[in-house]
Amino acid sequence: MKKRISPNKKEILIHPGTISGIVSAPPSKSMMQRAIALGLLAKGRTTIYNPSYANDSLSAINLVSSIGGSVFFSSEKLEIERNDNIFEAQINIGESGLGVRMYSSVLAYFNKNYTITGTGTLLNRPVESIKDALSQLNINVKTNKGLLPISISGEMKGGTIEIDGSLSSQVLTGLLITLPLLKENSELIVHNLQSKPYIDLTIQMISVFGGYIEHDDYKIFRVRGNQSYFSQNYTLEGDWSGASYLLIAGLIAGEINVKGLNSMSKQADIKILDAIKQAEGYIEISTKFITTKKSNLKAFEFDASDCPDLFPPLVVLAAYANGKSIIKGVNRLKHKESNRAEVLKNEFRNIGIEIEIIDDEMHIEGGIVKGGSIHSNNDHRIAMAAGIAALGSENPIEILQADSINKSYSRFFRDLAKLYT
Repeated sequence: MKKRISPNKKEILIHPGTISGIVSAPPSKSMMQRAIALGLLAKGRTTIYNPSYANDSLSAINLVSSIGGSVFFSSEKLEIERNDNIFEAQINIGESGLGVRMYSSVLAYFNKNYTITGTGTLLNRPVESIKDALSQLNINVKTNKGLLPISISGEMKGGTIEIDGSLSSQVLTGLLITLPLLKENSELIVHNLQSKPYIDLTIQMISVFGGYIEHDDYKIFRVRGNQSYFSQNYTLEGDWSGASYLLIAGLIAGEINVKGLNSMSKQADIKILDAIKQAEGYIEISTKFITTKKSNLKAFEFDASDCPDLFPPLVVLAAYANGKSIIKGVNRLKHKESNRAEVLKNEFRNIGIEIEIIDDEMHIEGGIVKGGSIHSNNDHRIAMAAGIAALGSENPIEILQADSINKSYSRFFRDLAKLYT
């Protein structure tokens, strides 16, 4: 049988074809990073089952080890425990945007001197929002002209602070995880919060570890001080973000049964189900699987402001739909691993799909995917989008910097290869 996915170092050539079978969703790296933070702050040893070992997750594990926490891991579980000898350190958080925004607050809790840097595109992503928030909590923060590295020191004290939530909810996530442990009560006034589902997920996980947060319509968050976290045996859900590519693949090229997903999840990217329904794609939800089948797709309109990571798979869905689809939320894409809106526009033109950006909207004209070459721009989500776009194309698609998938879903191309019939 012809080899459908041909690797060549960092490049992969994917041929069109029919797919069918069962595949497990990757574990959620977003939940993994939160669980590691809560486990580090909890009393006792926390065990995380179905762990994610994506690059972003490994960066969080490395952070814990770097400051003196205990970490024991295998393929089935990860155990984490805070020791009494937490020490100062310089930390490399890799390319994890959530990592730097969330763990800056977590590290500030320990009243030590920490410097956080990163690699790749993270070095060009602004961190001024971290400084703005922590400075209001008695923390000394220095940045490199608004970029990494970021240095933090001082004793964190609760109180009333204001933050801007228009660019990311991740700074708020770090604060919500940390503030319950302070002596003082705290109140956070949040302006124009985006990605509210991610905050729902954070609050849910805080509750599992014994904490409590209340809020008024995501505008004022009230956090009681002197709370404690307690160790847990916690099982990660499958990742709706990674699974979204698999579900779209089924709509394009055959039938896929994805297992390991929670249909009642708080993860933001569960909204992919709404987009599929709007596009009139075949989808079936059972206790074991989420199933999609090849469908005659219709153009759709979808607001991805609260789930911007869905843009790449949604663009592929629109490329195979009849008519012009419109996706809102483009303003959320500038400071990702790439300038994701521009990359999608430029790279999908290479394979025959025209994308127009009008203010906060992306307009995609469905048509014939011709094949060609797509450069991921070191963006894991662009690489995965290119992979599923190839399934129904006229000719193969070559993906450059395909190894960028290691950031979130390292087995993506292997899983896809197993599904070819």
